[in-house]
Amino acid sequence: MGMVTKLGSENPVVIFSKSNCGMCHTIKTLINNFGANPKVYEIDQHQDGQKMERELLHLGQEPSVPTVFIGKEMIGGSDEVIGLNVKGELKPLLIRAKAIWI
Repeated sequence: MGMVTKLGSENPVVIFSKSNCGMCHTIKTLINNFGANPKVYEIDQHQDGQKMERELLHLGQEPSVPTVFIGKEMIGGSDEVIGLNVKGELKPLLIRAKAIWI
C-alpha cells in the first residue's frame, strides 16, 4: 500500500491539496460546508509532498490535486466531487463514511 492510499484510509475524509490551488479551496469549502472536518494534506508544504504527488499521478489523478478520499475510497478530483454533489450523492456518502451525522 502506498503512502497516499494509507493516508487516505486513516480518516473519514482526506483531501490532498496544494495551498495555492483554487479548485482545491473550492472542494475543501464544499466539504466543510456539509459539516465535515477533512484531514487535509497540503502537498506543496509537506515534507513528503513530491512523493505524494508522484503517487497521486500514478493512481491516475491528473491533475494530482485536489484528490479526495471518502470512507477509505479514492473518489477522485474536483469533477467527481462536484458531480456527486450535483446528483445529491455527496451528502449520503459523507454520512456513510461517518464524516457527518445528519
